[in-house]
Amino acid sequence: MNKVIGFVMIGTNDLEKSSKFYDVVLVHLGLKRVTNTERYIGYGHSSDDDHVKFYITKPHNKENATFGNGTMVALSADTKEAVDKFYTTALENGATDEGKPGARSDGNYYGYIRDLDGNKITARFLVN
Repeated sequence: MNKVIGFVMIGTNDLEKSSKFYDVVLVHLGLKRVTNTERYIGYGHSSDDDHVKFYITKPHNKENATFGNGTMVALSADTKEAVDKFYTTALENGATDEGKPGARSDGNYYGYIRDLDGNKITARFLVN
């Protein structure tokens, strides 16, 4: 089967601060830190350590990282409770609210945050 997305990469202006945030937030979605360099950190699913799914990185062009207007990353969750924990943990660690967890118009369950650099991230549990 062909996959549309190989991985997701978002920019950060403070790799250390961002990694501390994502270390505690992504655990609720089954992701953990699996690679660490001076320029980027990669997170993979706990059942597949070798395949990085999500990166935080300092921009290659050495300019400030900015978020895209209209850009959002959706990460899969195994349960509604995982979405709730992702959302709550993110807010407790400095994220801002972009939409409390709950069912949306498509019938699925989402929780939306903006991370420390303003990137819009959602955790999604597919109900259907």
